[in-house]
Amino acid sequence: MRTTLEIPDTLIKEAMIATQIKTKNKVVKLALEELIKKSKISELKQFQGKIDLDLDLDVLRNRG
Repeated sequence: MRTTLEIPDTLIKEAMIATQIKTKNKVVKLALEELIKKSKISELKQFQGKIDLDLDLDVLRNRG
C-alpha cells in the first residue's frame, strides 16, 4: 500500500543508523512491527500470575 507520511528526516536517519537498515521503507516497516509486538506483549502481561498451567519443568526439559 502506498502512503504519504510526514516523518522528520532526523528521526528516520537515526532509526536507519541504529538498525543499520538502508531503506526508509524497511525501517518504517520494522518500527511498526516492533510497536505491534510490544503492544501484544503488554497485553499478555495482564495474565502474569493469573493462569495456573500446572507444568512440571523438569518433565518438560526431559530431566524427570
